[in-house]
Amino acid sequence: MQGKTVIVTGANAGIGKVTARELACKGAHVVMVCRNRERGEAALSDIRAAAATSDSGGAAELLLVDMASQDSIRAGAAAFLEQHERLDVLVNNAGLLLKERRTTPEGYEAVFAINHLGYFLFTHLLRGALERSPAARVVNVASEAHRFGALDLDDVNFERRRFRQMRVYGTSKLMNILFSRELARRLRAAGSAVTSNSLHPGTIVSSFAREGNWLIRLFYRVFSLFLKTPEQGARTQLYLASAPEVEGVSGEYFSNCKRARPNRAARDDEAAARLWTLSEQLCGLD
Repeated sequence: MQGKTVIVTGANAGIGKVTARELACKGAHVVMVCRNRERGEAALSDIRAAAATSDSGGAAELLLVDMASQDSIRAGAAAFLEQHERLDVLVNNAGLLLKERRTTPEGYEAVFAINHLGYFLFTHLLRGALERSPAARVVNVASEAHRFGALDLDDVNFERRRFRQMRVYGTSKLMNILFSRELARRLRAAGSAVTSNSLHPGTIVSSFAREGNWLIRLFYRVFSLFLKTPEQGARTQLYLASAPEVEGVSGEYFSNCKRARPNRAARDDEAAARLWTLSEQLCGLD
């Protein structure tokens, strides 16, 4: 990873922070995308300290972006492109789980907007920088929770359907896999060397469950000893971001650093294409 430029979204905590730290320690220049300045600067200080003591001695910088706001995503991408000519790895990691329905400044349901549209728009805006790298990688953090999802492109904002926490979250993770597959297909069709893969990090001990309902919080409390640490949870995205074994591999879903098989809905290429078209419309893209 020496000399490579990497973006990790949601890099101030959990597996995002571990991913940013480990890539910086491998010699990468890591751009940490965070929403909160105070938490972002605290994480930046930790990661710079870790990189300074590593043999490879990479670097890190902070880029403030609110993934709930398309205006903020556009400004963040523009700020990155002003300072960097190319991008070697984009790790779309930022995400959230909510107990009740909220909306973003654009009026979209927040889990859908952040977990899917955030990935989609940020990747679109950075595609040119990715294609200026000889073998760039897009790594999309999905989840086995996609098996709880139910794709309804006529109700992506859950305005008609009941807001059930795991169904909403699982649907966003299903979208991550479909987006990753369709991106890989389009990149291949364009003759691009950029690859796109998605992954399941595992069930992790983190602050993520704070927004869970009582059942989710109880699960985390009872089974915390059996869950992965953030260091363990970050292994698969680190593998996809840096391992030579997956160079050129695209359109796949991984778990525990191995190819895995998502459910049938996540392998529906027609649905992936329709989701792409809808996402373009919702992000105001031609």
